[in-house]
Amino acid sequence: MAVSVFRNIPYAAGPTGAARFAAPTPVSGAPDLHGAPGADGPGPTAPAPERRFPADLSPLMGPGWVRGEDYLTLNVWTPRTDGDAPVMVFVHGGAFLSGTGQAPVYDGTPFARDGVVLVTLNYRLGALGWLDLPDAPRNRGLLDVLAALRWVREHIADYGGDPDRVTVFGQSAGGMIVSALLVTPEAAGLFRGAISQSGGLHALTGAEAAETTRALADRLGVPATVEAFAGIPDERLVSALAEVPGMGPRLSPLGVVLDGLDDAPPPHPVDLLVGTNTQESLLYQRPEQSAAIDAMFRDARERLVSRYDKAFTYDFDWRGGPFGACHAVELPFVFDHTELPALRTANGLLGPDVPASLAAEMHGAWVRFAMHGDPGWSGTHRFR
Repeated sequence: MAVSVFRNIPYAAGPTGAARFAAPTPVSGAPDLHGAPGADGPGPTAPAPERRFPADLSPLMGPGWVRGEDYLTLNVWTPRTDGDAPVMVFVHGGAFLSGTGQAPVYDGTPFARDGVVLVTLNYRLGALGWLDLPDAPRNRGLLDVLAALRWVREHIADYGGDPDRVTVFGQSAGGMIVSALLVTPEAAGLFRGAISQSGGLHALTGAEAAETTRALADRLGVPATVEAFAGIPDERLVSALAEVPGMGPRLSPLGVVLDGLDDAPPPHPVDLLVGTNTQESLLYQRPEQSAAIDAMFRDARERLVSRYDKAFTYDFDWRGGPFGACHAVELPFVFDHTELPALRTANGLLGPDVPASLAAEMHGAWVRFAMHGDPGWSGTHRFR
């Protein structure tokens, strides 16, 4: 099946100056179905630090920070532009600090091949997207994802997608953003299904977020206001934030901020698929924190599942790679891209021997969920 690809489509205006800390603003005019400027290559990405892991995560993290102001963009893979296929919108992970929707593993060709319109997106990262400044909108990265979902609602029919059959899915920070959307009133009606991979319902309190804000403002030597932060270049914001440590098992100093997590609004009544990997902590190689890290992901998963009368759940337990069933190892199977060479090296996530049947099984379950609201099992399914 031929697949059409449209890259670097702006869903909101590029954030510049003080607008870097404002809510996203719409772009004017309809999208160009012939592509966007620079559509044949990687477009700009959100400002982000270079992060190093024991595993080679380049297939998941993409090219790193590609400079440019117009990075609030999305990419579309579609089987046909005159159809009405189900739509899946993917929110990438990266600890709220890094990542991009244009990473190699997130290529949507296999989804489009199987009859699904696949959308990936960029959102604001680091201080621009998640630092809790008293005079700025909270959770600006989440507001970006909402803006992208509104764009999908308005325009995806032009790309062959059905705006009434949208499933939003994400992994790690992206999975936490998806879970936050489920309790965000403004997200009502923008999707009918949700998948949270190694995310779950997890948020910082305002007090916890304020600690990071104070620490970063102190390192920069400025007050914690939009006016003061607006004058600081992106490069300095990125480098200074890299010096602010995460707290305990949180893995990142930033995240969705939601006071009263246990009192959050009832979630939207959508089809839900939630899961975790059985050895999440092995990605980070921090033995002293392994139990706490794994517990954090399990607890966030159960906190979300407990709010639904019915939810499909899974455990990913394939341990054939050098890092076992670690955080993020399920992604190449979900996207059916286990063939990428960087995944098969000695420090690649998968190693040389990968069962083709597992990618077919997991990718197929995600496609079925998008099409029918049911991945094909009851209870908790174990991928192994």
